Amino acid sequence: MRYVAPRRGTVDPATFGRPPLSRWRDYADLLEGAEWPSIDALNRRLAPGQRHHFVAQTPQLLADGQHYEQRIADHGAIATREDNWHDLLNALVWLRHPALKQALNRRQRDEIARIGPKRRSRAQDAMTHFDEGGVVVGLRDPSLLALWDAHDWHGLFWRRRQAWRDGTIRLKVFGHALLEHALSPDKLLVGKALVFDTSRVEADTDLIAACAGMIASRRWLNDPIELRPLPLSGLPGWRPDNEVEAFHRTTPCYQPRRAGRQYPPAWCLPRSRGNIFNAACSPDAAERAG
Repeated sequence: MRYVAPRRGTVDPATFGRPPLSRWRDYADLLEGAEWPSIDALNRRLAPGQRHHFVAQTPQLLADGQHYEQRIADHGAIATREDNWHDLLNALVWLRHPALKQALNRRQRDEIARIGPKRRSRAQDAMTHFDEGGVVVGLRDPSLLALWDAHDWHGLFWRRRQAWRDGTIRLKVFGHALLEHALSPDKLLVGKALVFDTSRVEADTDLIAACAGMIASRRWLNDPIELRPLPLSGLPGWRPDNEVEAFHRTTPCYQPRRAGRQYPPAWCLPRSRGNIFNAACSPDAAERAG
């Protein structure tokens, strides 16, 4: 069933104070005001010198016949529907994470050039899934992957609950559709995650920048099977009902692992910031990464 976002002005103000929307409070004037922000208001928030900009998606604009991604690549014009939550939240992600958005756009442009605008590749599907529902995760304790691989959600979100609080696991929500679904507090959120092993780097390492590099270099997002499901509704503080163990035994957003489903290992971020492109972490690979 297609999701229909609540009307502006009907969202419970408390919703903006809970994750993931609480992490976007620097755009509170655009999100929480009584009136929809204009295209000009969005463009005023762009960093100086930014080539990409927002344009109203009108019949006149669409008459150019260009693919959405091609228009961005050729002209820097991000077609944006006015008075629309989905496109507003997409605009906010462009404002906060332009390098990652541009990496995705360049890859989409290259795929369009390769196979044409009427077909879609596995890489395009992967990029779209991530653009809409993506989460970037850093794990300081790679042993947590065993729980994740097995879909042991009770173990990952209840027995190891402290790991989500103390920085052992860090995450950045990137997908604008995830943010849109968060406008409805009853929705159970499940993201599509890309994972770094951060056991060898500083706690403040920019995961988004590292992710943009991985995508731009084609090391990530060549197939949707690279993306791990992450039931965000199990995270501490994201829902009041997940503070009791019963939630982690019965919630429908915790799905069993499909027979034969395997996930790629976390990508190893090395101590050196000069080159992030190393093998997935293993004892030998970790030594080479350093």
